[in-house]
Parts: sequence; structure tokens; C-alpha cells
Amino acid sequence: MGVVNVTPDSFSDGGLWFDPNSAVEHGLRLAAQGADIVDVGGESTRPGARRPDVEEELRRVVPVIRELAAAGIAVSVDTMRAEVAEQALRVGARLVNDVSGGLADPDLLRVVAAADVPVVLMHWRGHADQMQRHTQYDDVVTDLLDELRPRIDTARAAGIRPERIVIDPGLGFSKTWDHNWTILGRLREVVDTGYPVLVAASRKTFLGELLADPVTGERRPPAERDAATAALTTPIALDGVWCIRVHDVPANIDAARVAARLGSERDRTTGAAS
Repeated sequence: MGVVNVTPDSFSDGGLWFDPNSAVEHGLRLAAQGADIVDVGGESTRPGARRPDVEEELRRVVPVIRELAAAGIAVSVDTMRAEVAEQALRVGARLVNDVSGGLADPDLLRVVAAADVPVVLMHWRGHADQMQRHTQYDDVVTDLLDELRPRIDTARAAGIRPERIVIDPGLGFSKTWDHNWTILGRLREVVDTGYPVLVAASRKTFLGELLADPVTGERRPPAERDAATAALTTPIALDGVWCIRVHDVPANIDAARVAARLGSERDRTTGAAS
């Protein structure tokens, strides 16, 4: 899944694709590079970000989704709002990626059910301006799964078919840096729920912290975290996730191919041994 942020303030590339024409060109480029899905969002969810109003979010994403869908690209809309999801689906989006898991706008699940499209339900505890106040867990993996299960139940009760539900552990959302690493180390527990899993680690702050300058302690800037992102993609793919959301498509496709080859070799070796 390649990322198109049609925003002025996203943590990684805010402003680069804010112009609709630039956003469309970027989406076309991601698809040409091999992205299976192009994820278009008009609201930054970086910590501390302020929400645009619904009219502004629609202005940002609908023209971009329309053009990309007309070009035959599988587009997902990254939104927490039912009205944005509805209009995005109307112009050709095929998937709704809701980082709030249906909590920010409960009517979004009704929209998804009516359209009979897949939905990504992410683990979420609050909007960007408050999410890092909610980082207390007894056990982060157990707790996030316990909090995702009611979201799945609510989605199913709204009429969304189980096979249309994808879950996302929500790296960086109401998580400390250590929490993110714990989730990645135990990702199989999330995959073992039986639902397809989307993981979005690309360029996130916990990578910037890991790669901080050893002298100054300054975090590695987001645009310089792509090599680390690709390094993570191989073990994430080996854990059996459904999709990996990234900014830099070519390097991560290479990493996923390495994982596929290594995984097939491990399967072959295990089969021969048994």
C-alpha cells in the first residue's frame, strides 16, 4: 500500500502532494512502482495535528481519488468520517482505512456495510491532539487485541462481512517507542486472530529514535528512515501480514520479495524435515 498524503502537515511528507495534480501524479507513480493499493488521505494523524473540517477533507481527497480510480488504480481512502468515506466510494475508492476503527464516526461502518467494501479497523484511543496521553497498558499486545475485538464485533453488527474486515495494531498511535517494538516482536499474535493484518511502520518516529545521531541525540528525519523501513518489511512480511503501508514502494517491494523467497525456503525445509 503506497501512501498519498494530501495534507499540508503530515509528519513525513506534509505539503509535498497537497496540490491535487501533484497528488495524482504521485499516486500514479506509486502504482507504476508496484503498489497494489494507493491510500489517499486528507487528514494528518501525527501527534498534535489539528483536524480539518469535513468540507476541507473532501476538497483534498475526492478529486485525487476520482482521477486515480479512473486510471484503474485500486484506491483506499484514509478517513475517519462517514461522509468522506461515502463520497470517496462514490468516485471509485475500493477500501476504507479508518485509523479510529469506527470510533470517531460510528456511521462510517454503516457506509462501509452498504457499499460492501473492505475496511481497515486500527487500534485507536483518541485523536491526534490527545492520543499520546493514553499510552498505559498492562500488556500492550494483549490489551490492543482486547480493544480491537469490540471494534470487530461492532463492524459485524453493522453488516460488514467478516471477510471484509482488516485489522491494524496501530503502531505509533497511543504507543510509546518501546510499545511499537514489542508489537512488532509479537506480531504473530495479531496475525493469529485470523483477520488480515495491515501494518504501517513506514518512517515512524520510533525508527527516527532508533537511528538518532549518537552524538547530538537528534532523531533521524522522516525522509531518511526508508532503509530502516525496508529492513522492517522483511520480518513483517515473514509474519504473514496481509499488507504493508509504506511511503517508498520499490525498496519495500524488494524487501517483501526477499521475505517471500525466504519464507518458501523455510516452508520447504520444514516440510522435508517433517
